[in-house]
This record gives sequence, structure tokens and C-alpha cells, in this order.
Amino acid sequence: MYKYAIIVAGGSGVRMGNSIPKQFLLLQGKPVLWHTLKAFTTTFTDIEIILVLPENHLQQGEMLVKEFQAHKINITAGGETRFQSVKNGLEFIKQESIVFVHDGVRCLVTPQLITQCFDAALQYQSAVAAITATDTIRLQTATGNQQVDRTTVRVIQTPQVFFSEIIINAFKQDYSSSFTDEASVVEKTGVKINLVPGEETNIKITKPVDLAIAEQILEERKQG
Repeated sequence: MYKYAIIVAGGSGVRMGNSIPKQFLLLQGKPVLWHTLKAFTTTFTDIEIILVLPENHLQQGEMLVKEFQAHKINITAGGETRFQSVKNGLEFIKQESIVFVHDGVRCLVTPQLITQCFDAALQYQSAVAAITATDTIRLQTATGNQQVDRTTVRVIQTPQVFFSEIIINAFKQDYSSSFTDEASVVEKTGVKINLVPGEETNIKITKPVDLAIAEQILEERKQG
């Protein structure tokens, strides 16, 4: 089946405390976003990528993707919300397919996880990477707070993968503040979300310390 990957990298990176958006910061000499693109293009040579970027960084994106000329990569501007950014990316999907949505700054995603999500989506129509919570979890309530059984809690990652007809239909809804990821949008239409085991190293670069951790993980991978 045809494959698309919407790589969402429309953020400004305010929490990094840097004037350069986090997706363009260097990680082992390459932009963070380069590592993300490399993971997907290495996994599937036939995947079409839709790269969603801040409107004022589209030219920077054009320069970045020149290294991936063997792959079809479309670039579009993001919106004010993640919902709108993904919706903009969905405009490029013109045929029945499997659609990945992935955070551009989850640059340590492995081909193994990408493949695992693809295989699960083929079987269940959806596949969302998630890991088990390891910290103690407490739920804030109107009267205080209470402990939650952490064995029942899952921390959601990306990729989030769906049949094209399912995700395109879901994004025809009006935006809601409860839509924090693609799974929450799709679930609102009544589609059951299938979780697959994610990876502890599949971190999202949001703070300076995350960049240092990513450097260490990549170095360890190089050393086998």
C-alpha cells in the first residue's frame, strides 16, 4: 500500500531558549529534522513525505531536503495549532494509503519502530506508539489529588499511523482544545485506537537537556 509521512515541524522552539527553531538546531553536525527524515527515508524508499514547517522557515526546509533528492518530499506551511498543521499536510494525500504522522523533533525514532507501526496499522487500521509510565502518577482533582495505577498509564509518542480514509475523515471535524494529538482526533469519530510498544529513546527535543541526551544516544548507537 502507498505510504505517506506527515512530519510536523511547525513549532518555534520557545522552550529551547534559542532564536533558531529546535528542528533546525544541530545534532552531531546535522539539523535535528535531518535525522528524522533520514529515519523514514531509510525505512521505506517508496514513502512520500509531507514536511510541515513554520511559514517563515520554508526556504530553510527547501535547502535541507536537497540531500534527499531520491525521495518525494513536499513542503507546506503549518497552522496556528498542531491540528491545523496536520490538516494542511493531509491536503497532499490523493490516494488510498497508510499515513504516518510524526513529530519532526522526535529525531531518534528507529526504522524498527516505524516498521512496527506500519505493520500494526495494516492489521488494525491504526497504530500509535506508546510506552509504559515509569514515574509515580498522581491525578489532580477538585478536592486534592490521588494516586493512579501507573501500570495502566501509557505515555503517547509518535509515529501515529492510520488508514488515509480514517484520518482524512477525522480531520474534517471542527477543532477542539481536547485534540492534543492525532489519536485524540481520530478517536472522536468512534475509531478504536491501537497502541504499539514505543521506544524509551524516542524522545521529543523540547529543552536544551534533550539535545544533550540525544547526542549521547546517537553516540552510543554509533558504537554499537
